[in-house]
Amino acid sequence: MRHPHYAAPAGLARDLFARAEVVHVAAASPEGRPLLRTVHGVVVGEHLCFHGADLGEKSALPGWPVVISAERIFAEIPSYFVDPERACPATTYYESAMVEGTLEAVHDPELKAQVLSALMARFQPEGGHRPITATDPLYENVVRALLILRIPLEGAVGKIKLGQNRRPAELHQILGLLWDRGRPGDPEAITRVLLANQERLESLPDFLAAPPGVRLLPFLTSEHAAASAQLLSGQYWTQGLGLEALAQAQLGSTAWVGAFEGDRLIGSARAMSDGARLAWLYDVVVESSFRGRGVGQALVRLLLDHPAVRGARKVLLGTKDAMPLYQRFGFAEVDSPLSTRNGRLMAWTRPLGSRGSA
Repeated sequence: MRHPHYAAPAGLARDLFARAEVVHVAAASPEGRPLLRTVHGVVVGEHLCFHGADLGEKSALPGWPVVISAERIFAEIPSYFVDPERACPATTYYESAMVEGTLEAVHDPELKAQVLSALMARFQPEGGHRPITATDPLYENVVRALLILRIPLEGAVGKIKLGQNRRPAELHQILGLLWDRGRPGDPEAITRVLLANQERLESLPDFLAAPPGVRLLPFLTSEHAAASAQLLSGQYWTQGLGLEALAQAQLGSTAWVGAFEGDRLIGSARAMSDGARLAWLYDVVVESSFRGRGVGQALVRLLLDHPAVRGARKVLLGTKDAMPLYQRFGFAEVDSPLSTRNGRLMAWTRPLGSRGSA
């Protein structure tokens, strides 16, 4: 890693190996024969483990020096994002992990069963099978014969490339162009760039405008689901819904944005959208101590302009007490049987050729 500013925080490499759908194993035999394979890996204790057939190609790997890697790509940044004329290959924004070492074959049946159980839990979390134990007659012979390989994660390194080499003005431009481009992964890429460079950014693009002391993120993750559920719990439109159901609803959304004071979530909003004809706004909520400061307005503005929502011709929502907020964006009450105890139905039709809100 030539540039230390790409170095990932401690623990990222292990976490990425634990989350990766696949890992890549590269090795060279004592005779110099190369081998490159993609496998399902799982982290058990402080080792990365994977399996193979006892007489398969990987059976020769124990004792070989190997390199194992995993990566997650967030966005491709084209050359014209930073230079309107000069051709250059696209820059990839990503996080990656790599570990070097010697593969070890696992022989202890109990440990082998533990690895196989972890693989099943990782890739078949719904279950649907009898638990794996080394002494179960159903599995005993298979556990004994199956090849399990592992490598210690001590010394694993991670790398995050999210524009840390760019000047603040270039980052400002990249963020705005990612938002304008609006590919499915671009809101997450914007959030990742913001978090990786928050101490270096001198200003933010207009779409992230927020009240003083508040910052917006255009993409939230499972890490924020519990906090969002807590904000929503007890609201008039969430009566009868538990925290788990509220959290799952946020995670199932087409678009989900948040407002933060420091690292604390103080507001969120979500939408379901087909991207062309219709979108629904849901669960616009702001912590009580931050209401009246324009946080809800900032969230709605960001959500209406979200790439997953901005293409929808008509946007609908239901509210009992926030009609003035939505009227600022051009929403009007609609006489409809869809109006329920959760409030009046409101609708906004996007002007042809328009993006975002009024």
